Amino acid sequence: MAGVGKLLKQAQKMQRSIESIQTQLGTKEIDVTAGGGAVKVKINGAGKFLALALDPEFLKEDSKLIADTLLAAIQDAAKQAKDYNDAEMQKVTSAFQMPGMF
Repeated sequence: MAGVGKLLKQAQKMQRSIESIQTQLGTKEIDVTAGGGAVKVKINGAGKFLALALDPEFLKEDSKLIADTLLAAIQDAAKQAKDYNDAEMQKVTSAFQMPGMF
């Protein structure tokens, strides 16, 4: 039964580490720009969008260009946040070796 106790302790330690990383992800801010800086998006490491800024001159452009640029910025921000999140979680989970789980 010592093996089960060890696994339980490892699982509890991993859970605490994940909770700590999740808190850190919420404070990590990622800035993304598109359209030569005409669109700025801020997202945190947990994937929550924090801000969107548009250059007023950019709003004079064709609506399709504006929509495409906004979409590109949002998609890029979401991807960067996901990649950052995945990398941080991988650091935590790779440190723990639990047979049959990972």
